Amino acid sequence: MISAEGKTIGKAFQEAVAQYPNNIFLMAPKDEDRAYHPDGYSITYQATQKEVDKIASQLSVAGYGHGHRIVTLLENQPEFVLVKLACNQLGISIVPVNPDYRSVEIAYLLEDSDAELAIVLERRSKQFMAAVTESTKKMPVVLFEDMHKHIPLSSTQPPNLTPVDTETEASLLYTSGTTGKPKGCRTGHEYELMVGFWYLTRGGVIQFEEGKERLLNPLPLFHINSAILSLFAVMLTGNCQIQLERFSPSKWWPMIRETEATIVHYLGTIVPILMNATPTEHDQDHKVKFAFGAGLEPVLHEAFEQRFGFPLLEGWGMTEFCRLLLDCHEPRQLNSRAIGKPQLGLEVRVVDLNDNDVPVGESGEMLLRHSAQTPRKWAFLSYLNKSDITEDAWRGDWFHTGDTVYQDKSGMIYFVDRKKNIIRRSGENIAAAEVEAVIQEHSAVAQVTCIAVTDELRDEEVFTCIVPATQTQTSEATALDIFNHCFNRLAYYKAPGWILFVESLPVTATQKVLKHKIFSADVDPRKQEGVFDLRHFKKRTTRTQSLKSAPNTKNSK
Repeated sequence: MISAEGKTIGKAFQEAVAQYPNNIFLMAPKDEDRAYHPDGYSITYQATQKEVDKIASQLSVAGYGHGHRIVTLLENQPEFVLVKLACNQLGISIVPVNPDYRSVEIAYLLEDSDAELAIVLERRSKQFMAAVTESTKKMPVVLFEDMHKHIPLSSTQPPNLTPVDTETEASLLYTSGTTGKPKGCRTGHEYELMVGFWYLTRGGVIQFEEGKERLLNPLPLFHINSAILSLFAVMLTGNCQIQLERFSPSKWWPMIRETEATIVHYLGTIVPILMNATPTEHDQDHKVKFAFGAGLEPVLHEAFEQRFGFPLLEGWGMTEFCRLLLDCHEPRQLNSRAIGKPQLGLEVRVVDLNDNDVPVGESGEMLLRHSAQTPRKWAFLSYLNKSDITEDAWRGDWFHTGDTVYQDKSGMIYFVDRKKNIIRRSGENIAAAEVEAVIQEHSAVAQVTCIAVTDELRDEEVFTCIVPATQTQTSEATALDIFNHCFNRLAYYKAPGWILFVESLPVTATQKVLKHKIFSADVDPRKQEGVFDLRHFKKRTTRTQSLKSAPNTKNSK
């Protein structure tokens, strides 16, 4: 294993090449429907270094180097990694663009990042140039396919002549967030390496054997999970990252078998899709040792493991402080939202609104640090151009995650919800995720999200948007059946006060629902056509009324 502490990404990769030259580093399975490498892709560590050196030389000759930033719009092509390694070798920070961004969103990123160059796929050039037109920041753009011919010369300040070090910015990652414009999160060389090192050294079920693992990741390369967490975990152990274009239900198991993947990454939204497929005799025909992810609905956890034959390891991490919390030691807490325990190098507190510790078992915001002596060790560098927000997040030398959790007597941490996704009704805190998990169990529900809406009597109320399993399941009877399903499983006040069936929900590339984009700021969700008002059913009773006795459940304009 290659050590990570005290190193730059370029140095660590050189050591990996020297130790594992002929091992496969990157792979993409065959996919005739993909715009790139339809016959598949595979490259060794040694061959990767040669390609990285070529790209680095081209960039250096064109005047780009230490202290510069380069925007990339390369989707999930494995060459993204080559460009990243080349940039980092020179001390250049990459600014990856979410391909789903609209031109106005890309324009904001260009202006905020103050990048010197953009490397863009030809098939994305029209989209990108529209953003350049909207932006006040004009920069040279090179098509990725033409980089070997010519790279526009840098017209900005020359590179920094000091050596690249552990605190040099390696990436500028824009967090999706749920409100406001994204923040540019500056991540350093040592931080990124330690993210991978921390992951692969957690022990328990997590065992990375040198040169023997193939980690399949369907998540986007503009995200820390794929481009940093799994990438550097495999790099430090001479293993292979299998990069998918995206998750595909029909191709998931064939690709896992074809590539002989031993580790897979997932999102909670993937699990119910796989569980809804018809069981076959091939469900356990694979070589997967374990899967790592987050957002799994607890009710599906044990059932999935029994059916497919490998453990799902639920964890927690974020771009700013990706020191993973992981429930990876037996006995694991199945069918719960357990995400792991504090450990050496990762101290945890659970606090109230005034940053006072809450009692065991009580929910509060999760705060993190490395230690009292070095609280910010192996954390992100800062938010770009937002020193005040950075320092506020670190107030009291504890990083404020914005996530609500609780801790049991054993020290186990249980995820509740994002702090901003707590609905405050008549003095009661309701975690949207908890309500969503119960509603998701209903057979008529394909996707669900809960948001807070104003309630004149109770401060806030639970408003539920549901993508139905079929378009015929949008009736008043279905709405009340879903309400009853939730009402009979949770405290009465947690059940939906309003239900609205929708065709789809806006999501990020990592399938997180963008709650702030469901309705525009000038829209009152309660007044939408077809919304069902169920508030009068929310009483301290053991059963709701029947549909026949439910007056005026549907709100029409």
